[in-house]
Amino acid sequence: MPEPRTPSIYSIAAHRGFADALVAGLIPRYREDNFGLARLTLMLPSRRTVRTVTEAFVRASGGALILPRMVVVGDLDLDETLGAGLDPIGGPDIAPAVDPVVRQLILSRLLRDEMSAQPGASVPGEAALLRLARGVGETIDRLLIEDITPERLLDPAVIGLVGDLAEHWQNATLVFARVLARWQAELAERGMCDAPARRNHLLRALAARWRAAPPPHPVVAAGVTSAAPAVAALLRVISELPGGAVILPDLDLSLHDGVWQALGHAGAPAEDGQIFGAQVFGRGDIVTHPQYHLKLLLNRMGVARGEVQPWHRAGLAAARPARSRAISNLFLPPFASTAWATLPAPERSLSGVRVMECANPAEEALAIAILVRRALEVPERRVAMITPDRGLAERVIGELQRWSIGADDSAGRALPQTAAGRVLLLLAETWAERAAPVPLIALLGAPLVAAGEGRANWLDQVRRLDLALRGPRPAPGVTGLRDHLSAARRPDPRLIAWWDDVALLLAPMLASDEPVPLAYALATLVETAEALCGEGLWAQADGRALATFVEDWSAAAGDPALAETLVDPAELPALLRDALDQVAVRPPYGGHSRLAIYGLLEARMSRADLVICGGLVEGTWPAAPATDPMLAPAVLRALGIPGADFRIGLAAHDFAAALGAPEVVLSHALRDVSGPAVPSRFLLRIRAMTDHAEIETDALLWARGIDRSDPVPFHPRPQPMPSAQQRRVDIAATALDRLRGDPYQFYASAILRLASLDALDADPSPAWRGTAVHAILEAWHKAGAPPGELVPLAERALGEMNAHPLMRALWGPRLLDALLWIEEEQDRLLGEGREVAAFERWGAIEIRGVKIKGRADRIDRLPDGTLAIVDYKTGGPPKARMVQEGFALQLGLIGMIAAEGGIADLAGLPNRFEYWSLARRRDGSGFGWAEEPILEGRKRSGVLREDFLPETRRYLHDALDKWILGSEPFTARLNPDLPGYTDYDHVMRLDEWQGRDT
Repeated sequence: MPEPRTPSIYSIAAHRGFADALVAGLIPRYREDNFGLARLTLMLPSRRTVRTVTEAFVRASGGALILPRMVVVGDLDLDETLGAGLDPIGGPDIAPAVDPVVRQLILSRLLRDEMSAQPGASVPGEAALLRLARGVGETIDRLLIEDITPERLLDPAVIGLVGDLAEHWQNATLVFARVLARWQAELAERGMCDAPARRNHLLRALAARWRAAPPPHPVVAAGVTSAAPAVAALLRVISELPGGAVILPDLDLSLHDGVWQALGHAGAPAEDGQIFGAQVFGRGDIVTHPQYHLKLLLNRMGVARGEVQPWHRAGLAAARPARSRAISNLFLPPFASTAWATLPAPERSLSGVRVMECANPAEEALAIAILVRRALEVPERRVAMITPDRGLAERVIGELQRWSIGADDSAGRALPQTAAGRVLLLLAETWAERAAPVPLIALLGAPLVAAGEGRANWLDQVRRLDLALRGPRPAPGVTGLRDHLSAARRPDPRLIAWWDDVALLLAPMLASDEPVPLAYALATLVETAEALCGEGLWAQADGRALATFVEDWSAAAGDPALAETLVDPAELPALLRDALDQVAVRPPYGGHSRLAIYGLLEARMSRADLVICGGLVEGTWPAAPATDPMLAPAVLRALGIPGADFRIGLAAHDFAAALGAPEVVLSHALRDVSGPAVPSRFLLRIRAMTDHAEIETDALLWARGIDRSDPVPFHPRPQPMPSAQQRRVDIAATALDRLRGDPYQFYASAILRLASLDALDADPSPAWRGTAVHAILEAWHKAGAPPGELVPLAERALGEMNAHPLMRALWGPRLLDALLWIEEEQDRLLGEGREVAAFERWGAIEIRGVKIKGRADRIDRLPDGTLAIVDYKTGGPPKARMVQEGFALQLGLIGMIAAEGGIADLAGLPNRFEYWSLARRRDGSGFGWAEEPILEGRKRSGVLREDFLPETRRYLHDALDKWILGSEPFTARLNPDLPGYTDYDHVMRLDEWQGRDT
């Protein structure tokens, strides 16, 4: 065995670009007549870093250059495993790693078993179990990365700590321990291991092989900051190899020794030679410091900070070394930050760093886009935006389209946000909701569905189906929807035929709503997706990612141990969304060559002339610490696993690295969608340490003014003046009130023929409830109004309605109570000799050449031969004063039509005018009551019975004279105090002129 050498460990300061500085030092050290670099093995943390370093070699080469061999250690945060150079085919005899999807599904099954065995415990659905299983798998990985065996959970200190926790933590720890034990037995039976365990074995085997027989070629590990014990051991071996070196990013060599020691033990041996074990991440450790994880790595390598050297060479340009000292001072622990008051100005001044404070995320995105646009005007100037806020990144990408600047978010987009992922999710939602209108229309109109030459015709039919499905939800399934289309007032044969073809495509998926095997569910979704989209579903990057996802999950779901796992179709959307959210679709090359948009992980080791850090608010950067779902923080700390605050230290290190760029803009918004936002703690430190941080104002001024235009005068109150020919329209009995109270609404509906659309899957509106009541009463009257049959008929009708169960539960009993009153009232009137003469009957008359039409809810024949006009109301009837003032004329118009013989087979003079309301009685004794809007001794308003029709006729002629046959403008809200419909408020731009027209 060769003699150990002094470890060669270097650090590249924050003010130097890591990739460029790395390459600038590697070329003179290993070039050796153009072939030395080819013999060099460069170990890098991730595949993205390989691309970054390759670009740095191209910039520094100055000509032809043979690149070194680059191998990837794998970034677990980016779901990367060891590269082929460290995990070769036919390598050491180490058990293969279990498929991560198989593991998640098996852990879900084990969780269900263990939670079912807990007394009084409720087992969540499959989607929630899979989400919990993913969290359990991440906890297992954290244990394995830190070389913590399951037996550590049985340590008396850990058991005693668990006993002091709250009951729910005790139960969760017990379930986790049992699941972990059963999982280890499952792995042993399969002859497999977890991916982190295999990674540890491979790295240790490689370290042992190189320790025993150093490779003939030099090996350099650069940018690897993982402090996992197996990684630290390999890095120690590499640092001692002939020609080997370990190069760390942003290790602060100027940090005061006292501050370095105050960061905590960080895995260092105690004075008695024992490792602190459970105190690796002790309560006194400052794990949120950006240097803490590097100290942990050095301690596990057995290297003192004093042994680390700066990586540089003579003549290498340094940007601003004073910036590095200021960055170091910026993150001093609380007890040491008192030194800020006495620091020299250069050591607390962040020259070249500007802060941009925006009002909201929209303004922030536009201001960042303006900064990017301005910077790209400078030739060869590189720009990088770094943000963990993917929503902000999407906004910036959209704003850059103003100037046709293409930008790619290297962190990628979650698969559900892509076209292919949306198709699969919409199919799952359509299955779960049995072809409910909202997911169905969204699915059929998705960009990938029916793409090609027939797309235009397909969308025409989708729009017709959209219109046909407006309103409350029809019956579930393809058959219920077809019945709904056939029962329309004007069925569309072409639409029905088209829907029959679509139903054939959806039928395999909607054949049953019983739980099915997961593999069957995925196969059915894919089959239906291909039937709708064809091969184009898989053509783009998102389609290829979706294909990989489906293959992985289908293969895992087909595992023999999971054959009995069933999933309810109602849970498929949540299950698939959680799973698809874990898949990031990263764009191929194609954006601007000098612009990059990074997430925090992707930004590591990148370099740019201008770095814009966006989304610097608490909860985003740094992210809010997430609690482990099964193990309490105290248990994790006792086991020696980094806690949630450890991630804050990593985020601080990323922030410190970004501050090293030549020019930096730190951006945050004062508000987000939920309310006021708190600036990031890193920004607050900058404001506290520096005398005055430089403020970016130009970009904000541009952002606030770029879309500003000259003020537009307020829109005047609408007063349309259609021609005489356009005015000659029919007047419905229900429309005369609207004509007199708000002529513009009559103009929009009767002349322009504009009608508001109900929403898809809308809640039952008052109009819908009124239609349902009229249908029930019409069916009862058609059956001869048999005594005792109205309420059973209504119950059957309510059962057949596909209304929301809550609506039926709340409205149904009220309706039945009111219908019971109608039946009792009907019996009483029959006893008085009053009979139903007509119901739901249309009629029309012509007055002065204008057709007046309407439908009578009910007309009774009184004993003296006169008629009683009845209008059913699901709510309260109009006030008598509204009738008196001519704003509730429906009863009078129906009476006029009946009196002049406008209703077939009905003759007689109307003498009574009644509203039958199904609302609660005024005395609160029940539902259902009747009243006449006429002047009586107890009323101070109303119309005399004998004057009812003449007054109606007078108001009708007045309306005809003014608007239909006259030249009055159809003024909006002529009577603003009149309660009425609001369907046309947006069309008349009510908010713009109301209150300003005077």
